[in-house]
Amino acid sequence: MSEPAPKVSVIRMYQAREEIYPREAKGWYANWRWVCVWLTQLVFYGVPWLSWNGRQAVLFDLGARKFYIFGVVLWPQDFIYLALLLIICAYSLFLFTAIAGRLWCGYACPQTVYTEIFMWIERKIEGTRSARMRLDKQPMSASKFAKKSAKHLIWGAVALWTGFTFVGYFTPIHVLSEKVMTLGMGPWEWFWILFYGFATYGNAGWMREQVCKYMCPYARFQSSMFDKDTLIITYDKERGEPRGARSKTAGKSSLGDCIDCSMCVQVCPTGIDIRNGLQYDCIGCAACIDACNSVMDKVNAPRGLIRYSTDNAMRNHFTPKQIRQRAMRPRVLIYTGILLLVVAGFFGSLLTRTPLKVDVIRDRGAMGREVEDGMIENVYRLQIMNTDERPHRYKISVSGIESIALATPSEVELPATGSRAVPVRVRVAHGKGNTGSNKIAFEVEALDDESVEVKEKAVFIVPR
Repeated sequence: MSEPAPKVSVIRMYQAREEIYPREAKGWYANWRWVCVWLTQLVFYGVPWLSWNGRQAVLFDLGARKFYIFGVVLWPQDFIYLALLLIICAYSLFLFTAIAGRLWCGYACPQTVYTEIFMWIERKIEGTRSARMRLDKQPMSASKFAKKSAKHLIWGAVALWTGFTFVGYFTPIHVLSEKVMTLGMGPWEWFWILFYGFATYGNAGWMREQVCKYMCPYARFQSSMFDKDTLIITYDKERGEPRGARSKTAGKSSLGDCIDCSMCVQVCPTGIDIRNGLQYDCIGCAACIDACNSVMDKVNAPRGLIRYSTDNAMRNHFTPKQIRQRAMRPRVLIYTGILLLVVAGFFGSLLTRTPLKVDVIRDRGAMGREVEDGMIENVYRLQIMNTDERPHRYKISVSGIESIALATPSEVELPATGSRAVPVRVRVAHGKGNTGSNKIAFEVEALDDESVEVKEKAVFIVPR
């Protein structure tokens, strides 16, 4: 008699996604989310169309290696400003997270913003949460096909406009508009418009909460920035439990304030139940707070069953004043101090920077040579960059050795935001200077603005 075959157990490495149909939330926090949607999108879509000094106000011209940000022109040599800007963004994120959790995710993250926009379009075309659920269960029909097609066409139009705007930060948007109308865009422009548009359409239309739960690294390390005094969205178990339904006119009972209506779950864009405690899936959008407050109003119960609070406040029953006092703790003060120092250094350096850059490159093909009248000559190339948005005429001078002088014209003119390599021959009388290398300095000064002046060190070689 043969032995029975062993049972085979299947372990699934990936959990099948359950479709989430978020209900529209209305309330104080929902209004703030839409304020953030409008502000971020007005900035993103509107800034490329602004003009400044006859050019696009914000333009990252990679071909010319110039970044125009309103009245500031940055060159590759100004990479330090990008590094400082990244540090400012990082410490701002640390500070806001330490104080109030995932504020960025819930209100200003592009994934949240575009998902909010796409869900609004979805609700306008397909209807409320229950209507969308019924529509998806129905077999394909003319009505269903029309609604789905309209939704995806509008999603695609918004996504392509987003991709077009993104490329408009790197190619002048008025020029790009003409190219789009004539289909005359280059391959890279086509690629980035379609790629960015496809990413927007896929992330905000299809993937939605999966981006926040599985792709975004912030959800994974956010807990390292939380502590017991960080404001998070919390459910008051002492007040809410035990849960249970009751009529609006029911008197006092042994049940808690939570009527187990699941509205907090239905409005959640990531589909979690906040009553189970804080989870990494929570993006801090506070939709559950708005939903719960509206339910509490209907059952004549105080608001705040779900609210922004802290672990310490929930455990020790702190008042709002005590919560605010504990917000200014050492971690927050350190983040704030570092952030203020970096911001001050960033803007101080940016406001006091000289709109002139000079690089001195010595001609290594001729270490030093003797020319007519016994003069010793060295050859250099001065790379002069005018970072100002108006032309300047500059005077070049040299110092460091007795009798040192230029043997080439001492004046050069540069257009606005222009650069030029200027060959310079420097001579010293015979017998002046030490044999070998001698320290000298080139000075470049704007003739029409005495405050614009740069001094660069170099070496003059006197042959043996």
